Amino acid sequence: MFPLWGGVTDLASDKVAAQIGALRAKGGDVRVSLGGAAGRELALNCASTGGLAAAYGKVIDQYRLARSTSTWAPPSRTPPPTPAAPGHSPAAMPTPVWTWRSPSVMPEGLTQPGVALLAEREERRGIDAVNIMAMDYGPAYGGDMGKYAIQAATATQAQLKGVLGLSDQAAWKAVAVTPMIGVNDVATEVFSVSDATQLVEFAASKGIGRLAMWSAARDKQCAAGAVDHADATCSSVLQQPLAFTKAFSALR
Repeated sequence: MFPLWGGVTDLASDKVAAQIGALRAKGGDVRVSLGGAAGRELALNCASTGGLAAAYGKVIDQYRLARSTSTWAPPSRTPPPTPAAPGHSPAAMPTPVWTWRSPSVMPEGLTQPGVALLAEREERRGIDAVNIMAMDYGPAYGGDMGKYAIQAATATQAQLKGVLGLSDQAAWKAVAVTPMIGVNDVATEVFSVSDATQLVEFAASKGIGRLAMWSAARDKQCAAGAVDHADATCSSVLQQPLAFTKAFSALR
């Protein structure tokens, strides 16, 4: 199995991936997401555990995915070993590779399939944190998206405490929240800059593991201004350039 960027482009040829070196030179780093809404996670395509390990190793080696942020994982847990693969030695990695799961969520918390996944014995051993996708809840949820994200994070933290047996503090550090900025795919759901500020204040008060957004490329106003649909290149709301980035960067 040969992993492809976006399911289409060879790992060494992708234009987005080609920017990783410049980002690292400025002090940043990257994490690679496997799967996605329109993609298939490698485990669904590899015929054996050895093939899956080789595919993971190819991605890890290609982008040197060795940097970790240990405060994002529960402090009582031991970092998982890097999957071994032909030509890839875990011992060669200067730091562990951390595993995050990014499930869908509702304001009431993880859906039952997400909870069931966490409860599996092997899955519990391999998860370092859960990144909830706080977006696209459905037509019934057209209210305060900042409040919904906070409710979803709070419910998920309680689920992690119960299923993984974590302390209150460790469970908060194992939670990450990724909202869809601006107009969501469900057009009645609009996550504003003020919602971002509200979520940042909450995250800081709880010691949450991470905040992210979908996506940096959309953090600008559309040429037409405010529009009533999601756009892949802009937020669809009135905003200053990088307004969401600046709001989220307040979380240190």
